[in-house]
Amino acid sequence: MSRHLKTGLAFAGSFALFSAIAGCISSDGIAPREEQLDAGQLATDAAIQQANRDAQWPAQQWWQAYRDPQLDAWVQTALDGSPSLAQAEARVRMAMSLAGVAEAAEAPQVGADMSLNRHRWPDDYFYGPGELAKTTTWNNNAAIGFTYAVDFWGRESSTSERYQNLAYLSAAQARMAQLELESNIVRAYIQLSLQYAELDIGQALLRQQEQILALAQRRLAGGIGTHFEVSQAQVPLPETRRKIEALDEAIALSRNQLAALAGKGPGAGASLQRPSLSLAAQPGLPSSLPLELVGHRPDVVASRWNVAAQAKGVDAARADFYPNVDLAASLGYSAVGGGMLEFLSGQKSSWGIGPAISLPIFDGGRRRAQLGGASAGYDIAVAQYNQTLVGALKGISDQLIRIHSMALQQDYAGQAVAAAQQTYDIATQAYRGGLTDYLNVLNAQSRLFEQQLVEQQVHAARLSAHAGLVVALGGGLLEGQDTPKAAQLLPESVAVQAGAR
Repeated sequence: MSRHLKTGLAFAGSFALFSAIAGCISSDGIAPREEQLDAGQLATDAAIQQANRDAQWPAQQWWQAYRDPQLDAWVQTALDGSPSLAQAEARVRMAMSLAGVAEAAEAPQVGADMSLNRHRWPDDYFYGPGELAKTTTWNNNAAIGFTYAVDFWGRESSTSERYQNLAYLSAAQARMAQLELESNIVRAYIQLSLQYAELDIGQALLRQQEQILALAQRRLAGGIGTHFEVSQAQVPLPETRRKIEALDEAIALSRNQLAALAGKGPGAGASLQRPSLSLAAQPGLPSSLPLELVGHRPDVVASRWNVAAQAKGVDAARADFYPNVDLAASLGYSAVGGGMLEFLSGQKSSWGIGPAISLPIFDGGRRRAQLGGASAGYDIAVAQYNQTLVGALKGISDQLIRIHSMALQQDYAGQAVAAAQQTYDIATQAYRGGLTDYLNVLNAQSRLFEQQLVEQQVHAARLSAHAGLVVALGGGLLEGQDTPKAAQLLPESVAVQAGAR
């Protein structure tokens, strides 16, 4: 038997032996357990079923529905200069860079190094360098190396795809941050509008109280009133002025909040004028709800990319149980002595080429623990996705219920204001004519003030519910395409088992 044949058989036998030993590390019994909910099969309630099915998904600039140019400009300013969005965008760039690092591991790697070293040898001939004693030489070397990971089991590709999916996750999270910023600005702006309306009511109330005080003083001067009536008319004035001051403070604080949301200093908020919000119609629901929630809500999309990333993590951890094969090649030059570049001659060269194989044999349970951790991470991601999907439908239903209720409440509040105004007018005329005392006027005035406040609060709640529904539908930030496919949401082992069934 020839020497080469013996060598080949020895290598084949060793490979078979090590492969058998590698079976000592088994992945049996370790697999994901959670299953994803099907959005199309989730039951919807009456509020969703009764909503208008001819509506479209929200537009990207959904806040323009309020028809307030100042709000439009402020949101755009925030999107252009918000520190929170800048952080989110930086995280996306970081995630894309990490994905590039992982993807680079799949490509051939070529590296080179060279060193030029001028060396003085010691003087001791017998115990030192021999003939090189007392000499100074060039000790130079250069090498170029090539390596390529032969990804038989898909470990490198799975790791690369995992980091790509994490980058997509970061992009979806950046959209979540953008939608949250838009929503916070709109809600703060609605609150500012409500505060101005409350200030109007407070100032109108103060004028009425001052008019009643003047009337009580005239009645006293005319001999038909009493000092007690004048004292009663004076009592509510300081409290009303305090409430007006508190509203001025709240307006200033709301301006500061809007400035901070836009990434500006407090001085920028001082330039905000009174809002002029108007909303002609409430939004309906798209006919594709709830199935297309998975492509329009940034939080749902982010959850899906997280599931896809964890699925690839499971694949990479499972591939780590199999032998790893790399191709390696090198070409080098090395010499002690001679001229500075003489070592680059062909006589000084060496080369090598061949596969590098590593086999997992015994690792103390490390690979099983890694696969167990990856499987648990996948189960967590699936559970989070399921919870996000359920919460998305709940959020839509909640906002629809609010919108329907606010519409009815606004009608009732308007009726209550009209009745309270009529009662106040009657009480005031009766007091002027001496037919009733001031207490009746004060009670009627308090009820009118309370009902006017309720009416404005209900109006603000309607505007806020509109914003809530738009946000619950995804805010128009996604077009329904930037989301992983169903096949990407399962580890390969689970997908194979599902296909077999």
